[in-house]
Amino acid sequence: MAVIQTMGLSKRYKDNWAVDHLELVVEQGDIYGFIGRNGAGKSTTLKLLCGLARPTQGEALIFGKPIRDSVARRRVGALIEQPGLYPELSGRENLQLYATLLGLDSQARQVDKILETVGLPPKEKKLVKDYSMGMKQRLGVGLALLGGPDLLLLDEPINGLDPEGIRGMRELLLRLNRERGLTLLISSHILGELSKIATRYGIIQQGRMVEQITAVELEQKCTDYLHLRADQPQKAAALLERELHLSRWEMRPEGEIRIYEAADAKAVGRVLAQAGISVEEMGLHRQDLEGYFLERMGGADHV
Repeated sequence: MAVIQTMGLSKRYKDNWAVDHLELVVEQGDIYGFIGRNGAGKSTTLKLLCGLARPTQGEALIFGKPIRDSVARRRVGALIEQPGLYPELSGRENLQLYATLLGLDSQARQVDKILETVGLPPKEKKLVKDYSMGMKQRLGVGLALLGGPDLLLLDEPINGLDPEGIRGMRELLLRLNRERGLTLLISSHILGELSKIATRYGIIQQGRMVEQITAVELEQKCTDYLHLRADQPQKAAALLERELHLSRWEMRPEGEIRIYEAADAKAVGRVLAQAGISVEEMGLHRQDLEGYFLERMGGADHV
């Protein structure tokens, strides 16, 4: 089931299309990593999805209903940019205040449960102004959990955290997904951390979706491989499959052969040479996660 589906979703500010006919699908149970350079449109997209901004064109469905539908919106919790916290209040008092504003019943019990969930002591009287960045981000997630949402939209939830804070946030998000069944859409530029939890990715560039890919598909794409170009690619591929018993290889549209299993480059060259096939290029290609994303986003600038 698609929890989020956008159709041509667009947002223009004067002459700039911050989001440009975006096609995005998030399935139920996903931890969806939303990736793009600074200014690519990630935050604007999240604002559109939670009703903080109105689209210029297009539509977005949440649980199959338009964003403006009040029932659908109550199923969404969001942490966009910095959480709106009151520094002179404690974490518990912040949650109680927001629960009151939302008209939630049994707020005391819910607040204590949320604090425990995000790893903040319910009886802690420390004021938010004395919180660490990690504690503030945890409390921000706590605010997003008010009302018991089924979908969380989180904008850079680990930005600015130290390694311990990042690990704690990662464990919290995994727990919310696995134990509570929450669907998560997370924007982040810390690719290494995102790769530890995401089940699916969306790559955005200049407001447009470049690619949506599952974690399994990404792992396959980032596998090391031996690539070669020969003057007779079809004959070369058939010969190598037969002589070297290859099973994991592919022929690219431009004629490049990629071998995804252990293969001796010398043996490959020898087999082809004996058949009179000229090797034009051959080498081991190593592709890591960051390199793949940067390539898909159009260069090596910061994300």
